[in-house]
Amino acid sequence: MAALENKRILVTRTRQQASDLAARLEALGATALLVPTIEIVPPETYAGLDAALAQLESYDWLLFTSANAVEVFGQRRNPSLIPGRIAVIGPATAQAAREIGLQVDLIPSRYVAESLAEALAPEALGCRILLVRATDARDTLPEMLAAAGAEVTVAEAYRNRVPLDSVLTLRQLFQVPANYPDAITFTSASTARNLVALLEAASLTLPAGIIFVSIGPITSRALRDLGYPPHLEAAEPTIPALVESLAGYFT
Repeated sequence: MAALENKRILVTRTRQQASDLAARLEALGATALLVPTIEIVPPETYAGLDAALAQLESYDWLLFTSANAVEVFGQRRNPSLIPGRIAVIGPATAQAAREIGLQVDLIPSRYVAESLAEALAPEALGCRILLVRATDARDTLPEMLAAAGAEVTVAEAYRNRVPLDSVLTLRQLFQVPANYPDAITFTSASTARNLVALLEAASLTLPAGIIFVSIGPITSRALRDLGYPPHLEAAEPTIPALVESLAGYFT
């Protein structure tokens, strides 16, 4: 029997990003229930990003903390301008960068902002760094780099928004106990916060017995703060590790 045979797993990623996780779960026999809690939308203005990209060659380092930021960068950059060295937060972001023709120079040992800042800190003094990220991202990375002596420009590439049409989907999902998920996967702190917001909008409370699976320490912290401590945390903050932890639990 497959490790996740007959298990119903709720996937809270964006519609664009859910397919990889869903495919991995289904390959192990699970039924993936896609209820996006995040919708990626443009920032209020691209002015800051476009201004930074116009002087891209003046930065010593270009930083990405998500594949979404890489995608927007690829859409708006001038291909004739060559960035300096490039650092990314983890392998998924690195893959997105390579797909648009960028060479990644640095991936930290742990795929969190703190580790990326620590890896860059020894050469941060006097460096000009461009960080392309979401509007509502944590300020840990730019603050740590600034403290190490870098001049950091933060350019907003996109915003995370709660998709309100998921309220109806959640109501339908939790109408009948037979439809309840066995587990819910959380791939970012935003997916945790937004699911709670959607549950409140739908006047729902999660039934007991559902396993909460976190992709990493930042997401786990958000879940605990929300009153939903995770039952599982992936060994490293990647989709394969998350699926592996879930499969190991049910096996």
